[in-house]
Amino acid sequence: MLTRSLTDCKEILAGDNTLLRELLHPVRNPAAIRYSVAHASLARNTASLPHRLKASEVYYFISGQGRMHVDGEVSPVGPEQVLYVPPGAVQHLENTGAGELVFLCIVDPAWRAEDEEVPEGKS
Repeated sequence: MLTRSLTDCKEILAGDNTLLRELLHPVRNPAAIRYSVAHASLARNTASLPHRLKASEVYYFISGQGRMHVDGEVSPVGPEQVLYVPPGAVQHLENTGAGELVFLCIVDPAWRAEDEEVPEGKS
């Protein structure tokens, strides 16, 4: 059995400007999985940078309100919603609520830096 606590995971500023804590990754944790799971947040009145991944990504929203942009489509998002982003789609997320927007990111296959593109001049 493998258990991880959010407080034991180092917070980093990701390339798309979200605050992340990696919960599970098959390269860094002894887990027989092919996906990665990260806990993420965006502060009030902020947005992630447009970016794309070679992998698929699933967002599960825990708290807050926002708008997700995927290849020109826009959808409101909030607690207890899940959203799928196909591989290669340009995406970004805006926090439109009064507080922090908190969510999980599940990337399959597992996130790798070389599989993420943030357009030049945007970071």
